[in-house]
Amino acid sequence: MENYNFILPNNLAGSRLDKAICFLISKFSRSQIQKAIKDGNVKINEVIISDSAAKVKENDFIFIELQEAQTNEMNKANIDLDIVYEDEDLIVLNKQAGLTVHPGAGNHQDTLSNALLFHYDSLSDIGGLDRPGIVHRLDKDTSGLMVIAKNNNAHKALSHQIEKRELVRRYKAFIWGTLNPKSGIIKNNIGRSNGNRKKMTILKFGGKEAITYYNTEEIILNGLISIVECKLGTGRTHQIRAQLSHNGHSIIGDQVYGNNNRKINNCPASIVESLTKFKRQALHSWYIGFSHPITMKFLEFESFLPNDMLNLLHSIKNI
Repeated sequence: MENYNFILPNNLAGSRLDKAICFLISKFSRSQIQKAIKDGNVKINEVIISDSAAKVKENDFIFIELQEAQTNEMNKANIDLDIVYEDEDLIVLNKQAGLTVHPGAGNHQDTLSNALLFHYDSLSDIGGLDRPGIVHRLDKDTSGLMVIAKNNNAHKALSHQIEKRELVRRYKAFIWGTLNPKSGIIKNNIGRSNGNRKKMTILKFGGKEAITYYNTEEIILNGLISIVECKLGTGRTHQIRAQLSHNGHSIIGDQVYGNNNRKINNCPASIVESLTKFKRQALHSWYIGFSHPITMKFLEFESFLPNDMLNLLHSIKNI
């Protein structure tokens, strides 16, 4: 990583943050700058800013941490993919929990991106060389459906649907407690935590708007645990996990948001072992729907809960 500090000169006052940094650090592309901003690696006057369009002012003190540009091609990885649908423009796949979507800190070899390069010769490159075909992402330990673009036209059309909130994504989550009301909308602003840049937090000011529609499908153990369906209104990083935790109902197994171990200790002894062994967030992308980027036909796909979540559900419902 390379670190840069500078004080914004008068001639760049009023510019977008990404444009200003690009002007001052010409060796990096604008997409690299925007990624650094999105990842929480940029501060203005010691405050993390995650909006590339934020306006800068004269004498702003700007800090940025940038990943050195990759000069070598990404390695291919022979990782099995669960393909749900495929045509000449796109792929719909069922990502397994534990698989990182694209290279990042600590993992550059065994990601979904590496696997896609092994299995496919043609993928979109709009997202960059390290994100072939990647239109949107799932957290490493979230399982379920994703759509992959084989070419740039498909990528642009799918990204546009995400931006316009026309691409539908629904998740199943096992949560602690019971939401009140049982159905509704969670709407707030989300941004990087100042204390932990790998973690998102709910903000009173700044950040980006995050919207999740939810519906409680089942209440288990007299309200100790619930099954909730969440539909994304927006697609912010860690959105569902951060919002549910902020509301006091974190997702079972989540090792980052909510005190999972403390909550397990309050459970019946017969299910403590099953809950303790479940080390990833019980969150599954079970439905995705979108208009095909070429034919415009609306496509819908569903994915059953994976075995680890089914086994956990069996354990907590059959004590």
